Amino acid sequence: MLNSILSWAVQRRLGDIVQFRDHPHEAQAQVYRTLLRTARDTEWGRKYGFGDAITAADFAQRVPINTYEELYPELERVLRGEADVLWPGRVQWFAKSSGTTNARSKYIPVTRESLQEGHYRAGRDMTALATYHYPECKVLGGKTLSLGGTHAPNPFRSAEPDSRVGDVSAVIMQNLPAWAEYIRTPPLELALLDEWEEKIERIARHVLTQDVTVLAGVPTWMIVLLRRVVELAGVANITEVWPNLSLFLHGAVAFGPYRELFRQLIPREQMHYLEIYNASEGYLALQDEPNSEDLLLLLDHGIYYEFLPLDQLGQEHPQACTLEKVEIGPRYALIISTNAGLWRYNIGDTVRFTSLAPYRIRITGRTKHFLNAFGEEVVIENADAAIAAACQVTGATVRDFTAAPIYFSNTDTSRGGHQWLVEFNVQPTSLEQFVAVLDDTLRQLNSDYDAKRHRNLALERPMLTVAPLGTFEQWLASKGKLGGQHKVPRLSNSRELLEEILRLLPEEIV
Repeated sequence: MLNSILSWAVQRRLGDIVQFRDHPHEAQAQVYRTLLRTARDTEWGRKYGFGDAITAADFAQRVPINTYEELYPELERVLRGEADVLWPGRVQWFAKSSGTTNARSKYIPVTRESLQEGHYRAGRDMTALATYHYPECKVLGGKTLSLGGTHAPNPFRSAEPDSRVGDVSAVIMQNLPAWAEYIRTPPLELALLDEWEEKIERIARHVLTQDVTVLAGVPTWMIVLLRRVVELAGVANITEVWPNLSLFLHGAVAFGPYRELFRQLIPREQMHYLEIYNASEGYLALQDEPNSEDLLLLLDHGIYYEFLPLDQLGQEHPQACTLEKVEIGPRYALIISTNAGLWRYNIGDTVRFTSLAPYRIRITGRTKHFLNAFGEEVVIENADAAIAAACQVTGATVRDFTAAPIYFSNTDTSRGGHQWLVEFNVQPTSLEQFVAVLDDTLRQLNSDYDAKRHRNLALERPMLTVAPLGTFEQWLASKGKLGGQHKVPRLSNSRELLEEILRLLPEEIV
């Protein structure tokens, strides 16, 4: 009976996806009106006149673009339990520092509306698209194995046990509707364990006997779990444990460097992969076409979008554009207003549009995480593609990587460069060839990098340092960031992070 109801709900959601895909501006206009109407009596709504039926242009003029640090005074009041500051009522749940690792934790409000209209609606979207594209898969016929983080009491409200902070995946799991909890595994008492090694071990033993048909999570941690399941079962690969496994819903990191490794772990022609672009702030886009890497922008999920050209970053009065005015090609910083009370919030990600009908995007990097020490402007999109190409040519599989500049020395003949620290699951057949393909691919993809590399004019060939397995996990553990959606920043304009990790390596490697 429940499966029939779920199937009906999934089919209905397909119609909703078609609606916002084919009528994007109307969908965004409705979201905009709903957000302002709902928040008009909050402190923020009164301050900026949300009750005045202001136009989108007025909204952009009245409300400043905010970074997390700029919005933090209001967010801290929300954390401490004040009501009606940014969104009606008191917020009980907060997503803590998911995404890239920061020295300072961030706390993002997760309201009832953002859960229902954002996270859970996107979950139904993915289920609907998977059943549509892959009707032979038993998406609703078995269990979805999902990996997540954990949550803990809100440190700003120690007297209120019902107010919690944690990884966004843990917040979502703890509040799942009954239909979603019915089809997922493992049970919450295992899924929300805070000790990561124990969590992997206990989950692996539990799911050995489950009929897992769908995986959902971050590729890096899913690999660790699958390997342990295979080891416990004493089999060659995971298909001998879960013969009906047919779909992996993945996000948080680019999948290219992991694709070949998953093919080895799950050697099935019927195995499919769909990408999700989600963050603590909400679900933003998803892969709606199996044979395309482009992601459909989610336009009726409680998020109103604006797009800031990168040349406007850091300007005193930055001018963002609405959906109607974006163009194919340029990179934009993503600015969102949400039903969790984030107003004109710079999420820190950059995207570029690959299609305007419908609106599809690719994630190109972070506003803060890129390599541009010498004017080369290497973004994460470039790095992921170059690593994937090097892996394909040399038969390698990469578990994790990061890169930072090698700055000029005091000698007249010195040039700059990039140092890549890479942790391999499978070593390349030739490290020399790996570096060559990495370098060549970056030159093909990025004209600024190519110009700096011409005749070694400003940049030397990349330097590769191979990290022993477990190095990046060791660094994350040292920061208290092991597990969940936490990950090492791929690119940095300083050597601070790279030097921290290098100090963990044996002397003979460094």
